[in-house]
Amino acid sequence: MTDFARGQKGKLADMGCTGPFPIVLNIAAQGMEIDIACFGLDANDKLSDDRYMVFFNQKSCPGAAVTLEIDAGKSTFATDLSRLPDSIHKLVFAASIGGEGTMRKLGSSSMHLGSTAFIFSGADFQDEKAVIVGEIYKRDGLWRFGAVGQGFNGGLSALLTHFGGAEAVPAPAPAAAPEPKKISLSKITLEKRGDKVSLEKSGSRGFGRIRVNLNWNQAALPIVEPKKSGFLSKIMGGGQAKRNTGIDLDLGCMLQLSDGTPGCVQALGNSFGQFDKPPFLYLEGDDRSGANTDGENLFINGDQLNHIKRLLIFTFIYDGAPNWAATNGVVTIEAPGQAPVEVRLDNGTDATMCAIAMIENNGGKLQITKLVEYFQHRGGVSTHQQMNDRFGFGLQFKAGSKD
Repeated sequence: MTDFARGQKGKLADMGCTGPFPIVLNIAAQGMEIDIACFGLDANDKLSDDRYMVFFNQKSCPGAAVTLEIDAGKSTFATDLSRLPDSIHKLVFAASIGGEGTMRKLGSSSMHLGSTAFIFSGADFQDEKAVIVGEIYKRDGLWRFGAVGQGFNGGLSALLTHFGGAEAVPAPAPAAAPEPKKISLSKITLEKRGDKVSLEKSGSRGFGRIRVNLNWNQAALPIVEPKKSGFLSKIMGGGQAKRNTGIDLDLGCMLQLSDGTPGCVQALGNSFGQFDKPPFLYLEGDDRSGANTDGENLFINGDQLNHIKRLLIFTFIYDGAPNWAATNGVVTIEAPGQAPVEVRLDNGTDATMCAIAMIENNGGKLQITKLVEYFQHRGGVSTHQQMNDRFGFGLQFKAGSKD
C-alpha cells in the first residue's frame, strides 16, 4: 500500500485501477453527523448535471458509473469510469458535517483506491464544515488521482457554490433565510404520481414516532338506492340497498421487513400491529363515520427503521362514498423535526381501493413516493390481492370483516 500526502498525484493505472474499482472513504466522525458525496464535474469544474452528484439521497448516477453503499462510517463508491459520458472530466469526493462540530474533531480517516491510501485527520483542518478529500480527473487522456484535503468553512452550501450546483435562494427580506441542507419545515405536497421526497434523520438515534394520518370529508353523502353497500358487498357481490349515513374510509399498510417478512396492518381482521415489536407500526382505532375530526392514524416506529424495508400506505372505501373525489381524502406523513408530507387522493374514479404512497428505507433515509393508484374488484380477485400482486408483497387475501 502506497500512502499519498496532501497534494500528491498519480495515474490510476499505476495504482492498479484499470477497470471497475472501489473507492472507500472511512471517516472517524467522533459522534458528528457526516455525509459523503461525489460530484461529477464538467471540463469547467462545474456540476452542470445534478444527476452526477452521488450521495445518500441519490446513490447512483446515470449508467451506474458511480454507485454508493454506506455502512456506518464507511462509504464505498463502486466506480466504472468507462461508463461516464465524455462530458464528465472529474470526480470530486467530499465530506460535510450536517450538524454540530467541525472537521478539526475528525479522528484518523482515510480514502483508499487500488494500492493507494490517503490518510487524514482533524489535525489537518481548523473549523471547516466540509472538506474535499480527493479527486479523480482526466488529463492527456489518462485518469489520475489527486489527494486534496481542502477545507470549506461553509459546509455543503460552500461546496455547491464552488461547483456551481443549484441551491434554493432565500427570498428577500422579510422572509427568513433557510439553513443550508436543511429541509424546509413548511408542508411538502407531492403533486403528481411518481413524485418523491427523502427525509434524513435529525439525530443519531432515528426518526422517532412517525404519524401517517388519513382524513376525509365527514359529511354524509345524498346517495339514494345504491346497488351495493360496503366494501365486502362489492367483493362478494351481495348486500342490501341502504341510504348512506357517512363515509367510512379505512387506512392500512402492506409491509416488508428488512429480513423479507411481509405483512399487512389494517382494521379488517383486527390486524392493528404493534409499535415496539415487529412489525413496528400500529393502527390506532377505526373511524367508521368520519366523525372523528382527526381521521385515522397509523404510527411507525422510526427508531426501528433498520428493521423495515418498505411500507405501502393504502386506503379503501368500506362504506358510504361513491367516488374518491367526494371523499376529499388526504394523507399526511409527519415525523419529528421534519416537514409534513401531504398526498391527496385526487381522482374521481369509483374504484374501491387506493394505493396512496410507498415509504422506503433508502440507506437509513425515508423516501416517500406518491402512488395514488386505484384498484377495482374484478374476476373474483379482491382489490387487496390485486394491489399485493402489483407491488409484490407475496401475501394472500380472503374476505374478512371488522365486526
